[in-house]
Amino acid sequence: MSQSFDVAVLGATGAVGSTVIEILEQREFPVGKLYALASKRSAGETLMFRGKPVMIEDADLFDWTKVKLAFFAAGGSVSAELAPRATAAGVVVIDKTSQFRYEPDIPLIVPEVNGHLIGQYTQRNIIACPNCSTIQLVVALKPIHDAVGIDRLNIATYQAVSGTGKAAIEELVQQTAQLLNGKGADSKVYPKQIAFNVLPQIDSFQDNGYTKEEMKLVWETQKILGDDSIRVNATAVRVPVFYGHSEAVAVETRAKLSAEEATKLLKKAPGVKVLDSRKPGGYATPVTEAAGEDAVFVSRIREDISHPNGLNLWIVSDNVRKGAALNSVQIAERLVKEYF
Repeated sequence: MSQSFDVAVLGATGAVGSTVIEILEQREFPVGKLYALASKRSAGETLMFRGKPVMIEDADLFDWTKVKLAFFAAGGSVSAELAPRATAAGVVVIDKTSQFRYEPDIPLIVPEVNGHLIGQYTQRNIIACPNCSTIQLVVALKPIHDAVGIDRLNIATYQAVSGTGKAAIEELVQQTAQLLNGKGADSKVYPKQIAFNVLPQIDSFQDNGYTKEEMKLVWETQKILGDDSIRVNATAVRVPVFYGHSEAVAVETRAKLSAEEATKLLKKAPGVKVLDSRKPGGYATPVTEAAGEDAVFVSRIREDISHPNGLNLWIVSDNVRKGAALNSVQIAERLVKEYF
């Protein structure tokens, strides 16, 4: 690309925003000038981009006419306030929060799955990114759904603390140190101790007894795969892992698909890496394979012995990278290539 684009990253000091900036540099995205935006308490600090310091600016005071494209990763309430300002100035916003995901006139995009819908951004000048756990799920399910259709999903997630943010990472570090030194663990971010523990709650409880994180998997999977008839049942669990979400997924397909056939499809699928040897360690984990990597790893591919059209998958990916920052940059790459 010979053309360059002035770009803003909102939430530049957070886990996702800082990773967006890293990936823009790594993938040589055609950034003309980078504007790093955060809250006023971070304004005046600097970060590095392409070997040069970039001063962080107060997002509330930013002149949105300076940029063509913006990555939003600062929380839903911030997106609700600032996205309309940005789009009114002609900016295309790629939003990582949940603020706009379920609005019918805003595309919810995973490029490997439904990238052909990016052009719908013109309705509101906003493109929404799905939840991190949904992204890795649909990347793996897309080839299966295309081949034989999916009737029902049963999902258990094992989600890293980085999905909550920097404060949660720090809490896991502090609690681990406290407990290893014979002290009690102080819990501020989570309702119970997360170190050496698992918490079967992510986000707030809904009236139906599911958490919002679990319902995101329902709503977003159906919207991205373009099939409201897919039934989804999920339990979302927070685990004491820093980076990388894991999912145990039971898939009920509309026609029989063998494990061997599914493996062949997955090996050819964009964004997927199959790691599935039936021996000790012959599978992906968040720490040893996924952390810091772009791929969605699929392991433990096997036919469900309790259902004639059932498959079981173990899906692992870096929740901050592919589950947030990389997906946003991939959207931007296709956006500028095909529509700008």
